[in-house]
Parts: sequence; structure tokens; C-alpha cells
Amino acid sequence: MATGRGRILQQHWLGLQTLRGPGRGCGAARGRARAFGFRMPSEILLKIFSYLDAVSLLCAGCVSRRFYHLANDNFIWIRIYSTAFSPTRSNWKVNSVEKIAVSVSSLSVQDKEAGYWKKEYIRKQIASVKAALADILKPVNPYTGLPVKTKEALRMFGLGWAIILKEKSGKEYIMEHVDLSVNDTSVTVIWYGKNWPCLASLSTLDLCGVTPVFMDWYKTPTKHRLRWHSLIAKYNLSHLTVSTMIGCDRLIRIFCLHPGLLVGVWKKEEELAFVMANLHFHHLVERSTLGSATVPYELPPHSPFLDDSPEYGLHGYQLHVDLHSGGVFYLCGTFRNLFTKKGNIENGHVKLIVIHLKNNREHLPLIGKVGLSWKTGIFDGCIKSCSMMDVTLLDEHGKPFWCFSSPVCMRSPAAPSDGPSFLGQTYSVDYVDAEGRVHVELVWIRETEEYLIVNLVLYLSIAKINRWFGTEY
Repeated sequence: MATGRGRILQQHWLGLQTLRGPGRGCGAARGRARAFGFRMPSEILLKIFSYLDAVSLLCAGCVSRRFYHLANDNFIWIRIYSTAFSPTRSNWKVNSVEKIAVSVSSLSVQDKEAGYWKKEYIRKQIASVKAALADILKPVNPYTGLPVKTKEALRMFGLGWAIILKEKSGKEYIMEHVDLSVNDTSVTVIWYGKNWPCLASLSTLDLCGVTPVFMDWYKTPTKHRLRWHSLIAKYNLSHLTVSTMIGCDRLIRIFCLHPGLLVGVWKKEEELAFVMANLHFHHLVERSTLGSATVPYELPPHSPFLDDSPEYGLHGYQLHVDLHSGGVFYLCGTFRNLFTKKGNIENGHVKLIVIHLKNNREHLPLIGKVGLSWKTGIFDGCIKSCSMMDVTLLDEHGKPFWCFSSPVCMRSPAAPSDGPSFLGQTYSVDYVDAEGRVHVELVWIRETEEYLIVNLVLYLSIAKINRWFGTEY
């Protein structure tokens, strides 16, 4: 009799060892788990599963079809659910949660389909994450219009980013970010390594936020726990053409894919060198956590602030713009009380002048030598005349109206500029998306060896203005 109990306990122990989170010998452990799963009775497996936490139980369900069905057991999940979400009181006894689980299970388990309480637990966990997000992102900086605690939220939620490279054959490669830097209104995320798949075989790239499936507020999330992917953007790698190339040096060429993705390709091998994403803080935490692996997070609908002003929606704007790379800021400027008029509406856009070409007092210098820094595990470099641009445009109520972060490049204008060309060579920087356009004119001052911004103009989409303010321009 003692021998029988010992053998059963040994099987329990071995089963728990094989079902613990990923670690060394993960493949061998999975193989042993399958072997135990085929030999052991369901009652013993259920007993073993009852000792697992939620994450380990989900992992066990991935081993085989039999494990999946057993790991959906409602009696196990209702106990996990009750332990996690039942209200606690100081005068309860230690085993009160277990008693509640037993009483609830007798009423609610028999008539529920398998996996019901697992789904309820996951739904409640997602709801708690959304509530925590709403709470931490509620305070807003009056100067930027963005949440004050974005950086804290990134750290608290264990947030990271991954890219999923997809071959034309359907095979996928998932790469976690290698490095990141947090800027004033954006975060720059970098991927590089030696094991890139062949660029010619790739079709698309998915950019995803990555967070632990279940938030553990008291432990630092580890790479070995189950994680949730939230799709941020999809990119077509066939667009790496001359039209999207924005710069090069002796080793690499860089390509800009909208929105905000920079792809570095080795000149000699025509293979990937690095990928760099610049992500604006506006709704970044929500987009990186609340979407799914296939569907991006959908922004909440905007309710217009109604006003009977004859030029409502054309005044009271505030702009914050940064030009930076590798932690170095070439420009960090804030412009308030910007306005325009109906007469400036043309071709579906309204012209909003930030820096006037003919007003010398408004002209601004860029600090330092402009260049976009890049690195891989072996090489690094700097591509002249390129940088990252962060734009945050607030409406008259201080709400973010248009926000983006994107690589940009200074180019010689195709047509002669109206700027003070006698001071030096003129350049322009342009950015375009569905909501507007940014046009910057610069002059290279030879004497001081610096760039001077002599013109900065925003072209805002009238369709976006009408949707945002409820107007009919």
C-alpha cells in the first residue's frame, strides 16, 4: 500500500516538473509531458493541473489535444477565478475562498460548457488591465496634452515590442526588441541581430506591442511567461524601393515605411541590417496592449465640442515639434496661439503658418550636426541630414488633434525656394499622411555651420477638422 502511494506521489511530482513554465530542456520536457499524458489516467492529470496557476495551466493546454480539454476543467478554473476576484475581508477565515469556490461550483459548474470559467477569468483579467490603464493614464500634462505617466505605464505593464517577419510561404519569425530609448513625446525601438531571414523571401512585417498575459503587480514580468501580442501596424516589405529610400552611408541604405518605421538594408548583401520604429506617446500604451494579434486597437469615437464661432476649428492651436536621433535633440520647440482663416483653405487642406518666411525674428537654428544614428551588433554609423520628427498638435481645448512620429530627411528643393538663399544652400523637410502635411524650409549658414529654419507650415485636412469640430468647411 505504501509502495502504491509512493508511486502515485512520484508521478504527481514528475508531472508538475514537466508542466512548469518554459526553461531548460523545454522540448524534452514537452515530450515527457506528452508521454505522461498518454499513460496517466485523466483523474490524476486533473489532480496535477489543480496545483497549477493560471499561466501554467494555459501552458499545459498547449501540449496536446487531450491536455487542452483537461486544462479547460471548470472546477479548476472556478477555484482560480474565485481566488483572484472574490472580495476579501479581514474577518474571513483562511479557507473562506475555497468554501466559496465549492459552493459556487456546485451551482455554476455543472450547467456550463467546458472552458466557461477559463474564459470568464481571462475576460475579467483583461477588464482589470483596461481599468488600470484608464486610471494611470488619466492625469494629462497641460503643456503636451499627453498623459503624465506614460513612461511609468510602460514600465508597470512590462511593455515591450516585437516584429513578426512573414515569408511568402507563410513562415513567421518573431523578434523581440533589442534596444529602446524614451524621448519627450515618443519612444524609439530598435531590432538588430545576426539571424535575419532572407529579405527576398519576406512579404510583410507586423509591429506588435508585447505584454504578459496576466499582470502580476508584485513581480517583474519575465521573458518566459505567456505574453499578449497587440498589433500596432502592418508593413509591406515590397515597398522597400527607391521612392521610400531617404538616405544612405557607405554601409547601409535606409527606407521609411508609413507609419514611422525605418528599415536599414546592407548595401553589399541587400539584406536586413536593422529595423527602427518611432512610436508617438499618443494612445501608445492602449495601442500596445488592448489590440489583438490580428486586429489593432480601435481609438474611441471623438465627440465634437460644438461652438457657434464663425471660424471655429481654425484658431487656438498649439504645436510641439522635436527633431532628434540617438538621444540628441536638434530642435525642441513649442508654438502657441496658432490660427488660420477660411481664405487659407485650398485643395482640401487649410494652411497653418508656424514660422513665417519673411519674419526673421521667428527663424530658429537647429542645434548640432543633424544625422540619424544607427547601430547593429557589430557596426554603427550616422546618416547625414536624416532624423526623427515628433509632432504633437493640440486643439484650442488642449486635446491632441494630430500626432505622429516619423523618420524625415532634408532634401534640396526641386524648385527654387523663396527663402533667403543668399545665406547659403536651401533644404526642405516634408511629411505627409491622411490627416495633414508638414513643410519645413531650412538654410545652411556657412559662417556658423548650422541649419536655420526659415519656414514651417502645417497643412491640415479639412475633412479631419470637420469630423473633429463638427464643422462644415
